[in-house]
Amino acid sequence: MAHEFQQEYLEMPIITKAYTTACVLTTAAVQLDIISPFQLYFNPDLIFNHYQVWRLFTTFLFFGTFGFNFLFNIIFTYRYCRMLEEGSFRGRPADFFFMFLFGGTLMIFTLFQFINQIPICTNTVLTRKIETKHIGIGGSVGHSPKFLGQAFTIMLVYVWSRRNPYVRMNFFGLLNFQAPYLPWVLLAFSLLLGNSVIVDLMGGVIV
Repeated sequence: MAHEFQQEYLEMPIITKAYTTACVLTTAAVQLDIISPFQLYFNPDLIFNHYQVWRLFTTFLFFGTFGFNFLFNIIFTYRYCRMLEEGSFRGRPADFFFMFLFGGTLMIFTLFQFINQIPICTNTVLTRKIETKHIGIGGSVGHSPKFLGQAFTIMLVYVWSRRNPYVRMNFFGLLNFQAPYLPWVLLAFSLLLGNSVIVDLMGGVIV
């Protein structure tokens, strides 16, 4: 089992391997209290005034602490990222990386449209409590508008579904449909789990 997992990991294409590994390691670091979600989420004030530029990247790497939501998201991220890299972008890693960069940049700009409605974190205890509510810490943190990992996954799923319109899908053995409907099925499933769909919609809108 361990050997098969190792072999599967070694055979992953480079961009899929790099991104999914970064997501898992980031989540593990939060789970082990090595870092805090407050050090990862997207905050323009901290990025531009305090030069915490890593937040431009870490906002895409955190799906929430280990649990069903994380497992669901990381599986879909791995699956559709790999299928795109080995399918539509086979032999074109630079083009696939550019899609990552272009999609991520559009999401950052889109998030700026919402950011004024969400309090900016300061060093005060009161603001920290307010920010905890808005970024979802203690709840479904990965579905907060200040974490874009879920939106990025939806983007990958949407691109794959549009490039494979005639593929028949089966969702948990309950639904059968063609690939272009997959993002909408995921949106409905997210609603059933009680998650915010703002992040999901952001991933679809930018493509």
